Amino acid sequence: MTTPQPNYYDTPTQPRLLDVVRARMRTQHLSLNTETTYVQWIRRFILFHHKKHPRDMGSPEVEAFLTHLAVDRKVSSSTQNQALSALLFLYREVLAVQLPWLENLTRAKPRERLPVVLSKPEVNRLIEQLSGVNALMARMLYGTGMRILECHRLRIKDVDFDRHEITIRSGKGGKDRVTVLPSSLIPELKSHLLTTRKLHDEDRGKKVPGVEMPDALEKKYPSASTSWGWFWVFPAPDLSVDPRSGIRRRHHVHVVSLQRAIRQAARQAGIAKPATPHTLRHSFATHLLQSGYDIRTVQELLGHKDVATTMIYTHVLNRGGRGVVSPLDN
Repeated sequence: MTTPQPNYYDTPTQPRLLDVVRARMRTQHLSLNTETTYVQWIRRFILFHHKKHPRDMGSPEVEAFLTHLAVDRKVSSSTQNQALSALLFLYREVLAVQLPWLENLTRAKPRERLPVVLSKPEVNRLIEQLSGVNALMARMLYGTGMRILECHRLRIKDVDFDRHEITIRSGKGGKDRVTVLPSSLIPELKSHLLTTRKLHDEDRGKKVPGVEMPDALEKKYPSASTSWGWFWVFPAPDLSVDPRSGIRRRHHVHVVSLQRAIRQAARQAGIAKPATPHTLRHSFATHLLQSGYDIRTVQELLGHKDVATTMIYTHVLNRGGRGVVSPLDN
């Protein structure tokens, strides 16, 4: 038997449902990207059913929405599962409705696709078409195996030049890990940080509020947000308003700029493959395996929970066509 929940559409004094969703996600320290995505899917679900309250809907409505996404909107299985995850969060975490059909809903089976991997010459051609900070970030993605957001959110304190390593905080799944800092990247990165330090000092001189801090650290260590160690390795050139706190402060560079730059660089380099920042991560893993590093080491550097996820890169250990020699070549 379910516990009756307040109808957030009943009176003006009750908080709006989507505001309650946001508040619940923030208490669980979920990322802004996850918050934005989940709220979008919940809103679309409600609008699809003509603004009917989710508490008054059940399995047929959820299945109808997911079918609409797959059949009418032709979304991928991963997008369909993302929408389902948002609805599960709504019912379980916000409405506190435990219904059997939630557990019995079948997730769309994702298609098994091999990752797009660039050869070493292609990586070099791609990076040669980039300049400035975008070139540095691209080299870092390829040289460390970081995800694009992990690179953009990197803090000064997590770069260890002496040990040649980078600590990635709160990566996918909320876990920390350590990856390699390429020796060839150190001079360029140190030079970049000299410019970054000037920007940090300018902000302090102008009394700009400190950078965003994870979880409750801003209250626990009030001065940490203005310290050099917590400053972004790749800060944005301009100040912007924090969408959660409303504070005008220095954020890290936006991921879109690097995504666009890499797409354009791939075209200029004559690379037909659909290259993205994540392609450089795929190439990092593949080239390490080609060089003889064991699968467990690559798994740790990538931050994969299950080695089966890393195993997808072993396809490159064979020659083309799974190592088969074509009869045409004999």
